[in-house]
Amino acid sequence: MDELLNQIEQCTICQQHLPLGPRPVVRAHVKSKILIIGQAPGTRVHESGIPWNDPSGRNLRKWMNISEEEFYNPELFAIVPMGFCYPGRGKSGDLPPRPECAPTWHNKLLNKMPNIELTLLIGQYAQGYYLEGRKKTLTETVRSFEDYLPNYFPLVHPSPRNGIWMRKNPWFADEVIPELQQIVHDVLNQ
Repeated sequence: MDELLNQIEQCTICQQHLPLGPRPVVRAHVKSKILIIGQAPGTRVHESGIPWNDPSGRNLRKWMNISEEEFYNPELFAIVPMGFCYPGRGKSGDLPPRPECAPTWHNKLLNKMPNIELTLLIGQYAQGYYLEGRKKTLTETVRSFEDYLPNYFPLVHPSPRNGIWMRKNPWFADEVIPELQQIVHDVLNQ
């Protein structure tokens, strides 16, 4: 695993498309139990090199009801985004994750993590890549999260910008978050 993570750290396959240059942000361990697949690092994470080191990460940890210490323990959580580097800014937010990362690195990483019991698929890019038979919209997919268990748990992105979505979909906080917390707790305490 260390050799593979070192290769990823040195990756430059999409360097010419990255406005801030390559800085792959990924965490994994052969003992990881829960895999988090999100979109791509934002500028704050690019600067720090620490995944989910931003308000979205605080929301995600709150949703799972776990501590920062647990979250950043790679023996518990692997963090493997769809794009490992900051993709740049578009008209309405960050650009989509670069398409090279997942096909180049995901299977290699997954093959070295035999203890993954749950994969959180955060946002449309992760869900589009991993979920067969997903629903027409992200909202429908997240609402039907039980259809993808026990392997996958689709989630909306925990960005504070999704506050409007959260207010329009109160079932998420009432139904999905408690189930997420219970499953995460069960996996971590096995």
